[in-house]
Amino acid sequence: MVPELGLVCITVSKDVRYRTVTRKRLLEHSDEGQRKLLDDIYRDNIQTLAGAVQYCKREGIRLYRIPSSIFPFFDDDVGREVMRDLAPSLAHTGRRAIELGLRLVMHPDQFVVLSSDSPEVVANSVKILQMHADIMDLLQQPRSSWAVLEIHGGKSNRSDALVERIKELPDPIRSRLCLENDEYSYNAEQIHDVCTRAQVPMVFDAHHHIVSEKLSSYDDPSVAAMLEKARTTWPNPEHQLVHISNGREGFNDRQHSDLIAVMPSAYAQAPWIEIEAKNKEEAIAGLRGWLQ
Repeated sequence: MVPELGLVCITVSKDVRYRTVTRKRLLEHSDEGQRKLLDDIYRDNIQTLAGAVQYCKREGIRLYRIPSSIFPFFDDDVGREVMRDLAPSLAHTGRRAIELGLRLVMHPDQFVVLSSDSPEVVANSVKILQMHADIMDLLQQPRSSWAVLEIHGGKSNRSDALVERIKELPDPIRSRLCLENDEYSYNAEQIHDVCTRAQVPMVFDAHHHIVSEKLSSYDDPSVAAMLEKARTTWPNPEHQLVHISNGREGFNDRQHSDLIAVMPSAYAQAPWIEIEAKNKEEAIAGLRGWLQ
């Protein structure tokens, strides 16, 4: 098995770049003006996504993370109205990805906190997740661990609440949901426990792990051990997804470096690896030798 490396959202080059708009700018327009602006952005971003699919095919990349902001305000009525006419184009792009064997995933933003003790925050988190699930449905992606929605655990010391909230999620979300360890709220062991109890996959991030545990090497035995433990949470182990980044100013720096200079040796056993480096496709190209 040779790991597949994944591209995250955009390229350093201008090949894959998306448009967006702030709420302030959107509200400067009339209702009709808002629809027109969002229609323009959605059409451009669907075209960019189609281009990203072709870019990945050309470069031999088999996993692509779609930006969570690809369709700004799609969780509002105006965004959903605009998307109705564009759904066939989005479906065509999703089918093309499936034909090429390109895996599409998403990573909703930091505002998703299912473990919050605020009902309003939880409700907004579910709304955001539903928007992402709707995008995956429009792309005709399976409701499975192939087309995952990746989130963090959120508020610490709330694992029981997190497990219960996950169990209550509607199927389009829950069937795709997975959780990632971090260096603040839920370390690898803690998020593995949540994933096991909630019966959702765990995305293991080796860099978050070494920062959290203050380790001096990616080859610390706990990295390989957690990779194996995380694999047991995946309904299909061949779908297991992991993340990698390197520290920017030092090994334990949580900030991501431009490229990947050091890989965990255990990651040679990881089927799918998202490359979370600043220089995107350049980092992937730099790892071709490691793959061999």
